[in-house]
Order: sequence, then C-alpha cells, then structure tokens
Amino acid sequence: MSTVQTVTGEIDADELGLTLIHEHFFSSDEAVSAQWPHIRDRQQEHDLAVESAEAVKGHGVRTVVEPTAMLLGRDVQASRELAEETGLQIVLCTGIYTYDYLPQFLANRDADFIASLFVHDIENGIQGTDVKAAFIKCAADEPGVTPNIEKIHRAAARASLQTGAPIMAHSRPASGTGPRQVEIFLEEGVPPERIQIAHTGDTDDLGYIEGLLESGVCIGMDRYGLDLFLPTAARNATFTKLLNRGYEDRMFISQDFDIPIANGLDWYPPEVLEQLQAAGAATDWGMTFIFEEVLPALSEAGMTDQQRNTILVENPKRWLTAS
Repeated sequence: MSTVQTVTGEIDADELGLTLIHEHFFSSDEAVSAQWPHIRDRQQEHDLAVESAEAVKGHGVRTVVEPTAMLLGRDVQASRELAEETGLQIVLCTGIYTYDYLPQFLANRDADFIASLFVHDIENGIQGTDVKAAFIKCAADEPGVTPNIEKIHRAAARASLQTGAPIMAHSRPASGTGPRQVEIFLEEGVPPERIQIAHTGDTDDLGYIEGLLESGVCIGMDRYGLDLFLPTAARNATFTKLLNRGYEDRMFISQDFDIPIANGLDWYPPEVLEQLQAAGAATDWGMTFIFEEVLPALSEAGMTDQQRNTILVENPKRWLTAS
C-alpha cells in the first residue's frame, strides 16, 4: 500500500480523500518574523487557519497540500497544531520559494548541497521535528529562470530522484517560464508524471498549456479567485476545453489561497489589499471558492462526476505516491 507523509504522521494514500492541492494556511517573511517577532499575531493567524480548515472540511475536503517552502515562512509546528485541532490532513513540502535571491550561505554552495537539504527534510524531518516533507517546491517568476533559479530546480530534481518525492514548480505563464522549467527537470531525469507546473491556469493560451502537457507533466489550474492573473470565466472556459481534450488525469484545481496575505498580515498592508479588492483583483479569493462557484459552473459546462473525482481525489493520490 502506498503511503503519504502528513504533519501528523504517515497515512495510506487511500486516506487522502478529497484533496486541495495548493493552499497556504501560513506564510510570512522569515527574516522579519525572526527580527521583529512582535509584529506577528500568531493566535490570529491560527484562528484564521482554523476557520478555513473547518470551512473546507464542510465541503468534504480531507487533505490540504501546503506548498509553503523556505522564504515563504514554512512553520511545521503551526501546521501540526492546526491539523491536530481540526483533524484536517496537511501535507508539507521542502524546497525554496524565490524568484532569484538566495542567502549567501546557499548562493555559495552548489545544487548537490541544496539537494541534500531537501533530502534531509524528506528522510529525517523538517525544522528539527519528525514531520517529513512529502514533495519539493521551487519557483520561477518574472525574472525568468536565472542561474540561481536553475540551481534550485536542479537541486529539486536531484532530491526527487534520490527520494522519489514529486516536484511542484511555481511558474509564470506571462513570462513563459514553464517550458524551461520542464526542460531542466527532464534533463535531470525526473519522470514527467512526477512534475507539476503550478499556476498554469493563469493563462488561456491553449498552445502554451498543451505544449506543457505534451511533455507528460501535470498542470496546476490552481489560482481560482485571483482575477488579477486571469478572471474566473476565462479560467473555466480553458478548464472545460482541456477536459474535452481528455487531460483530466493530469490537471489539478485549487485556489492558492494564502490566509496571512489575504488578511493583510504578510506581503501587503490592509490598505493595499482594500485597493486591490476595489479594483477586482481578488474579489472571490478564498479556500472554498471552487466548491461554491467554480465546480458547479464546470459541471454545467459538462464536467462529469468521474472527472471531478479524478481531479480532486485520484490525481493528488497518484502525484504524491507515483502510483
């Protein structure tokens, strides 16, 4: 029986159930949090996380995959406390979330060394605990695949080959990063089905999307509610076209909802968020949006119950376990 590591221990893959593949209960600027801890209201962050956890459970979700890596504020203790209190299964990652910057410690070390850090999180545990990472996260954004970003991607690939853990790669379709990210992973020998290119749903360019799919990788249609990247109607139309072309076995759906960011506790102060909301940038963003609005609309457009089960249950299980 295949198993998956969660913050409260190893479970059988069949226990994953309905799974959100890309959501963030916790995030923070790690340096600011360490140097000025008084600005963090950890109880508020916990309470907001509990609220969203209970909300998704109300829609039948049993598992949330949280790709909060280094530099995005990964906090294994907070995640474990949330899971223990709510009963939600939470799956954590290793990896580094950056668009180019690396601290000098890592800038002056090679991909193999960085890979060894990822392997440690997967085989030994995260942040001095016995909680093990289940997948590897990396990113490429507007700067493109810079030398630092390529080094992290190659480290992710080598750690994946050593451990069997899959890779989730944040991408930016507007900058065309996906093909180069896939190219690096394949050059390193990672099986394409172990690769997930996140945020592919930020574009409705079917040529771009199918170019990725033709390489054999999985794609994340995982930013529902973030209309600043692509409005929901366009996301739904693209999703439906991909379903009609038979790609449901390599698609994921989620919202990339980040609770601290959405509440003015992390990247942006509250007044900036109010301006973004007023401009319609993220009007419907939330951890239950796909259940309340998106999935019903996709069903009306022709998505079958079998396709829905494939995307929300079978695909996460297959990607996390290579089964």
